[in-house]
Amino acid sequence: MADPVRAIADAVLYEGYILWPYRRSAMKNRERWTFGGVYPPAHSSAHPDDRCAMVTECLLLGAQGTGHRAQGTVDVSVRFLHVVRRQVFLDGGPVDEAAVGGERFLSWEEAVEREVGPGPVSVPAGSEREELGQGVAVVRSWHGLRGSVDVSLEERGAGLHRVTVRIANETPFEGTRAEALERTFCSCHTVLRAREGEFVSLTDPPAELREEAEACRNEGAWPVLVGEAHERHTLLSSPIILEDHPRIAPESPGDLFDGGEIDQLLVLNILSLTDEEKAEMRATDPRAREILERTEALSRDELMALHGRLSDLGRVHG
Repeated sequence: MADPVRAIADAVLYEGYILWPYRRSAMKNRERWTFGGVYPPAHSSAHPDDRCAMVTECLLLGAQGTGHRAQGTVDVSVRFLHVVRRQVFLDGGPVDEAAVGGERFLSWEEAVEREVGPGPVSVPAGSEREELGQGVAVVRSWHGLRGSVDVSLEERGAGLHRVTVRIANETPFEGTRAEALERTFCSCHTVLRAREGEFVSLTDPPAELREEAEACRNEGAWPVLVGEAHERHTLLSSPIILEDHPRIAPESPGDLFDGGEIDQLLVLNILSLTDEEKAEMRATDPRAREILERTEALSRDELMALHGRLSDLGRVHG
């Protein structure tokens, strides 16, 4: 059975990663990585709207311990995307694109998932080279990241604590905004799991805790309860405003990187792409290729579940 918490967290992680029409050439995919980022402080000082820290505060009821003993009471996991530059080389020189065996390979940006816990954050710079043959190679490279995740508990009354998680990007940086994005914690969010007690809904707190809930300070984050409707031991704090216990629509065949997505519309649009457009979609990003292959493999019953009524399936595939 799929983990509903992980499913929601992954949807948050890849929100806006690449959008319809899922191709590099599309205008909306030329400016990416801007949603929920925690930026290098040198960039943030010049661009205050691009924050260099994310702060989550929430309430935990029925736990013991204060101060930095939070790690023993609450498990904290911070997840984000790290920009990876994909450069195509032909005969040893960088090129915008190349073809091997009839398949296109484009230079662009991908991402790798990062997950860290409380304490210092240190991700070293690195690169990987993939030889494709016929003098073509792809080099994926990424810059190093530095920062910290600080977690603490503050006693607010009998059995009540305020949990604070502060995520800070401390990566040295000089350069353009595009270069800053390569050193950013993109789509950053936090998953908190209580070992003791249970979290209090900040969206709909009980009357006796409303004042404490309203005093919680959240910067760049919106904490909600996740899991089954009766559960209170897991909380997701992300830059996306969600309701408590959000769910992925059971009809959805897979993520399309748009939290407001209408699967029916996007699926039909993908199926209506020309062969040339599909070829670019495959070459743009491995996850875009996955979307295309998954969509083309949908059965009639799966399509019917999305649309309710499909009167001319042959025309769609024509």
